[in-house]
Amino acid sequence: MSSSKPSYLWSVICNKCPRCREGDLFITNNAYAFGHGKYMKMFDHCPVCGQRTDIEVGFYYGTSFVSYGLTVVLSGITFALWWFLFGFSINDNSIFWWLGVNSFLLLIMQPLFMRVSRTLWLGWFVKYDPDWKDHPAPPPERIVEDEMNNW
Repeated sequence: MSSSKPSYLWSVICNKCPRCREGDLFITNNAYAFGHGKYMKMFDHCPVCGQRTDIEVGFYYGTSFVSYGLTVVLSGITFALWWFLFGFSINDNSIFWWLGVNSFLLLIMQPLFMRVSRTLWLGWFVKYDPDWKDHPAPPPERIVEDEMNNW
């Protein structure tokens, strides 16, 4: 049994496996490594505990809702900060300045949001197992290996 439980928040931010909270989910740690299209490429299984990352066909379609929620939260935070620091008025274009800054931040942070969304989504379906070393990762319930990548 491990001496301390790794933090859930740390494992999500660092894109770690939700089952062991130690193994990396993505092949590259750089969310902005666009060169060879590997910035969103995930391991098939966690390199530490063996947990499968694609647990059913079309599993990650739900991450669009998570990513949307993250962008709404960021927009709300930037709106509140802008209002507190600069204020909004009918007499100036401050709302358009906020829209521009917020759009820029959303664009720049989108690769991070996409990765965190996948990590959160997987973590909602795969629970942390403090004794993962003693328990093998369960096989996926709705995957037919012979039919993978046929579409």
